[in-house]
Amino acid sequence: MQHEQKEAAPQPASDAGETDTLAGSWGILSTLPGHPMMWILIVSEILVFGGAFIAFAGTRLADPELFRASQDHLDRLAGAINTMVLLTSGLCAALAVNAMAEAKVHIARRWLAAASALGVVFLAVKMVEYSTKLGAGLTPTANSFFTLYYLTTGFHALHVIAGILILAIVSWKASLETIEIGTTFWHMVDLVWVLLFPVVYLMR
Repeated sequence: MQHEQKEAAPQPASDAGETDTLAGSWGILSTLPGHPMMWILIVSEILVFGGAFIAFAGTRLADPELFRASQDHLDRLAGAINTMVLLTSGLCAALAVNAMAEAKVHIARRWLAAASALGVVFLAVKMVEYSTKLGAGLTPTANSFFTLYYLTTGFHALHVIAGILILAIVSWKASLETIEIGTTFWHMVDLVWVLLFPVVYLMR
């Protein structure tokens, strides 16, 4: 009877094998930093923004004069400043991952706080820009360009807010895995703006 009980002990190894099999079922996604579901979310979000880029291109082709005239009302300096702000915040997020990989939790949290603070700066600049446009009568219903402008930049601003909340959560529950997940989402937010800025503000 005792012999049978001893033979039953190795069962946890089977559970570990099942876990490895589950992780491997994600394929190439399991080799990326963070959880594979986060990457699926990121890809889906990029596809959504990709549709917005196509819509902007279509608006430009349909009425290039309207596109250029509307684009001239945008504040390119504010857009450029926000681009630098988000790129710097992305660097802070990357440094947070490096610090956490070296088990420097307090330093990682400081870098995450810096990234979040820069996200708040981005939103503040964006709100000033919106206020100026609305004050000049350039509302979402002004024309097709401004409809797309408010939809895409507003949707992106919501992602910045979500990213700030995610960074706060992963900073609170600091581990290398959670910080990788949070900063991966933040890098996606950065990337989308880096693509959005030239399409909305600069493309002629």
